[in-house]
Amino acid sequence: MMMTRRQIVLSALGLPVLNSRATAQYRGMVSQGATPAPRGKPSGLPFHAGFVNVAKAAGLHSPVIYGDEGRADYILDSMGCGVAFIDYDNDGWQDIITLTGRRGTGPTPSEATIRLYRNNRDGTFTDVTAQSGLGRSVWASGITVGDYDNDGFDDIFVTCWGQNILFHNDGKGSFSDVTEKAGLLHPGTRYGTGCTWIDYDRDGRLDLFVSHYVVFDPDKVPPRGKSPECNWRDIPVYCGPGGLPQEPCRLYHNNGDGTFTDVSDKSGISAIKPGYALTAVAADFDGDGWQDIYVACDTSPSLLFRNNRNGTFTERGLESGVALNEDGREQAGMGVGIGDFDTDGNLDIFKTHFSADTNILYRNNGKGIFRDVTARAGLEVETRFVGWGAAMEDFDNDGLPDIFFATGMVYPEIEAKAPDGPYRTPCVLFRNLGGGKFEEVMDLAGPAMKELHSSRGLAIGDFDNDGDLDILIMNMNEPPSLLRNDLTGDNHWLKVLLVGVTSNRSAIGAQVVAVCGGRRQARVVLAQSSYLSSSDRRLHFGLGAETVAKLEIHWPNGQQENIADVSGGQLVVIREGSGVVRTEKFARAATY
Repeated sequence: MMMTRRQIVLSALGLPVLNSRATAQYRGMVSQGATPAPRGKPSGLPFHAGFVNVAKAAGLHSPVIYGDEGRADYILDSMGCGVAFIDYDNDGWQDIITLTGRRGTGPTPSEATIRLYRNNRDGTFTDVTAQSGLGRSVWASGITVGDYDNDGFDDIFVTCWGQNILFHNDGKGSFSDVTEKAGLLHPGTRYGTGCTWIDYDRDGRLDLFVSHYVVFDPDKVPPRGKSPECNWRDIPVYCGPGGLPQEPCRLYHNNGDGTFTDVSDKSGISAIKPGYALTAVAADFDGDGWQDIYVACDTSPSLLFRNNRNGTFTERGLESGVALNEDGREQAGMGVGIGDFDTDGNLDIFKTHFSADTNILYRNNGKGIFRDVTARAGLEVETRFVGWGAAMEDFDNDGLPDIFFATGMVYPEIEAKAPDGPYRTPCVLFRNLGGGKFEEVMDLAGPAMKELHSSRGLAIGDFDNDGDLDILIMNMNEPPSLLRNDLTGDNHWLKVLLVGVTSNRSAIGAQVVAVCGGRRQARVVLAQSSYLSSSDRRLHFGLGAETVAKLEIHWPNGQQENIADVSGGQLVVIREGSGVVRTEKFARAATY
């Protein structure tokens, strides 16, 4: 039997050579059948972050329609979509975008549209969808936010099953569909999922990367119950992704005149076997000053496109250690959290997977080589849930980034026959104890952590401008959750908003290292992460007991800038080449 390149490398490394179907009980998402590791003795340390779901009081009333309630006949019905924080009107307050799907059978309600909520600056939001130009009823998947034409207002790209959409922000409170004008219409029907803005050639303009999940045609895929191969514990479920055709990823170059050119072939992107690609994240993972692309893949090896600095990319996921787990096994990669959990100045990766499997933490050595440290970090204690949107952020401002992820089963029909496979499940939070160790926080993090939903995408942002991080979560066929962080204690913080000049205006791809208290905490401006979602572009640093930090800024064009003695308790706006041009005190600044 001829071995693939992946199998040859695994064999050479002494790792087991497995077929992706060998680890699955059905033609669906891979699960390892892992049982949770024993929990250690609780640390007993207080946790000062506490979350309350304030979505209803904040005015987020409309459910996110996605498939039929209580059933999923096709894989499209179950995968859900992302959400976004965006300051679309540049008033300094985070607004909200929720995406939408449609009903699988029967009429789709009129409320099933992409929605825009304007922040009223008092803890509430107003639904301004009607005048926004965004109110489309589509099978949407992912969203990426960035200023592709450098006019000072963030634009939106949305992936869909069908036709993707580019919305241009006109700067007057509304958006226009410019997909055709921009040259981004594509023939036929594609299932777009991950998408991210990226300035891959460092010309100061945002290019666009798009991944695809499967080739999905309901006329060619048997619905749930029609194929004996498609089952979960002998319970009929929908088919896929295993067995469904794959669609290559695409890369579009920004021409600088409002249009894009498909350079997928020229860049080498289309030649890479894509797997079942979901969330896409653009960042400089190897520290060479050029943005790479990491793609979480379901039931297939995840991908790391290394930027060759000449307009081309080479896939290096396996060699870099982020394609598989430490046992050399494929996993059901869905969501991606990017952060610096050990505060060594390097970007690490956290990735979510299916139930009965471990969500995975990869530690970066600073040169783009990663090691699976899941077990030693203490994350193997939780394997009960299907993980989706993820974040590696400092929720208690102690200077150590924590890990948060949303969960939810994909098969709504099974819980009646399999009580250990509930459709609605809680979110999960691991606090960072330092020393590379985490501890799952259950009853200490507020009432919202006990709520049960089947969630998918999540975005992180400080919607009430009080100096801590809040969480927006997409729930299947329910209104979104808005988890307000009611932080207590005396820990300090700092926010950084970057404005590019020769780099792209949104500064997407820029990295900032905050140096204080013996730590080097790295953060990066991302256009997509979590699960198909886009978060607040203001970088947030918990400072713990420290009140001042030095900032080392690595701009997307390769330039570096250092700013010393930056006081915490405020937002600092830094323009490329000009240093701090504006500061803003938030409510919690009274502690300084």
